[in-house]
Amino acid sequence: MAFALGLTLLYMIVEIVGGIASGSLALLADAGHMLADAGALALALFAMWIARRPATAQRTYGYLRTEILAALANGAALAVIAVSIFIEAIQRFATPTAIAGPMMLGVAAGGLVMNVIALAILGQGRHESLNVHGAWLHVVSDALGSVGAIISGALVWGFGFTWADSLASVVIAALVIRSAWGLLKEAVAVLMENAPGHLDVDEVRKALAAYPEVSGVHDLHVWTITSGLVCLSAHVVTGSSAETQSGLLAGLTRLLRDRFHIAHVTLQVEHANFSADDCSHCE
Repeated sequence: MAFALGLTLLYMIVEIVGGIASGSLALLADAGHMLADAGALALALFAMWIARRPATAQRTYGYLRTEILAALANGAALAVIAVSIFIEAIQRFATPTAIAGPMMLGVAAGGLVMNVIALAILGQGRHESLNVHGAWLHVVSDALGSVGAIISGALVWGFGFTWADSLASVVIAALVIRSAWGLLKEAVAVLMENAPGHLDVDEVRKALAAYPEVSGVHDLHVWTITSGLVCLSAHVVTGSSAETQSGLLAGLTRLLRDRFHIAHVTLQVEHANFSADDCSHCE
C-alpha cells in the first residue's frame, strides 16, 4: 500500500506538469484522480493502523470498522471528483482549447504503466478488505482514465480532434461514478449491519432449524463487523435436556463454521417450555 502511494504521488506531479504544458483536460482530470488515489491510499493505510488497536470497554469490537469508514470516505471522494471532471469537460466542449497531442499521449502512457504496477501490488488484498478494495478501485478508475487519455491523445495528434480530450474526460467521470456507487453501497451495507451479500439468511435459518433436536429458530441476525469478520446471533428452541444442550451448541457452531464460514457465533438455547415473559422476540 505504501509503495503504491509513493508511485501515485510521483506520477501525479508528472501528470499535472504534463497536463498544464499540453493543455489537456484529460491529463489534468487524471492527475486530479491520482490526487484522490493518493488520499485514498493514505487513508487506507491510516485505517489499517487504527484497526489494529485493541478493543476497549467502550469499543468492544475495537476499531475494526475504521476500515469501512475509510472505504466510505473514498467512495464519496470518487463521486465528487467525477462530478467536477464532468462539469469541466462540458465547459471544454463549449470552448475547445489547443492541445499538444504527442506530450499528452506520452504522459498518459507512463501513467498507465504506473497504474498497472499499483494494481498488481494491491490486487492480492482487495478480496479480503473493503478498505483495500476501495483503494484498488481508485487505481482501476485511474488506469481507465489513462487509457482514455491515450486514445484521445492519439486522436488529437493524428487527426486534430480536440473534442476527443473532453469526450475522454466524460468517459472517465462515468467510470469513476460507477466505481464510487458500488463502493458506497458496500460500505453503507456494512455500517447498516445488513446481512453479507454472499450469504442467504433464509438458507442459514433453514439449516439451523433442520438440525437434530432443534424445533425452532428466531431472532436471527447476521452482519459484518469489517471485511472478513461475519457475526451471527440467534435464539434456538429445543426440547433436549440441559445436559445435551452443550453438545447441541457445539454442533450448531460447527455447522455454521463449516457450511457458511461464520466463525463468530452467539446462540441462545431455549427449552420448548421456556418462559418468554421477559423477551418480546420470544413471545
